[in-house]
Amino acid sequence: MNIIDIIAIIPYFITLATVVAEEENTLNVVRAPVSPQDKSTNQAMSLAILRVIRLVRVFRIFKLSRHSKGLQILGRTLKASMRELGLLIFFLFIGVVLFSSAVYFAEAGSENSFFKSIPDAFWWAVVTMTTVGYGDMTPVGVWGKIVGSLCAIAGVLTIALPVPVIVSNFNYFYHRETDQEEMQSQNFNHVTSCPYLPGTLGQHMKKSSLSESSSDIMELEEGILLTRDITKKQNCNPRHNNNINAMSIETDV
Repeated sequence: MNIIDIIAIIPYFITLATVVAEEENTLNVVRAPVSPQDKSTNQAMSLAILRVIRLVRVFRIFKLSRHSKGLQILGRTLKASMRELGLLIFFLFIGVVLFSSAVYFAEAGSENSFFKSIPDAFWWAVVTMTTVGYGDMTPVGVWGKIVGSLCAIAGVLTIALPVPVIVSNFNYFYHRETDQEEMQSQNFNHVTSCPYLPGTLGQHMKKSSLSESSSDIMELEEGILLTRDITKKQNCNPRHNNNINAMSIETDV
């Protein structure tokens, strides 16, 4: 059980503890009367907060990264690109503040302006710089449209600067993973193609990846012993033939 599971379970125990504490206070402590409406609103607010905390259980989907190489590569890429992502967020924040202020003052004189304040213009600046463009807030005047055009161009340039670094990190981790898989497959093919290994062992190793059972190890040892016996016999045959030749020469003499 990890941190996400603990955070998802904690609200249940908090609600249980609050209910028990309220019951004890109503029985033991004499206090000012509270209207049922206020009590129900307080309980509803506390329960709403706890229900929001329970949404943390949605993050359990990240457990799929244990079984997915793609998610693992994505996680390594984001971890290696934290500096670039931080710069991207920092540049976007600066652009949002600048362009939201500029469009607010540019649209201050128009009657049908959507920008009532600078914080209201933050949403428009974020949507424009990320090139989403919902269209719910648009500049009306000429100067406002000029500011909007500059905001869109600045957003494209801001996003385009750190993205190539993130893409290169992703390519690095992806190619490294594929190279490791190719090396493992080549090692398996080399081991299973050895002529001294029994056929059943070679077929079994092709089917069973890196995990080796005790029976496989025993068969491998038998294959090694068999090769040693063959080499010993090959080394002994020349000596035996030399001894026979020497004995024949002595008898002839």
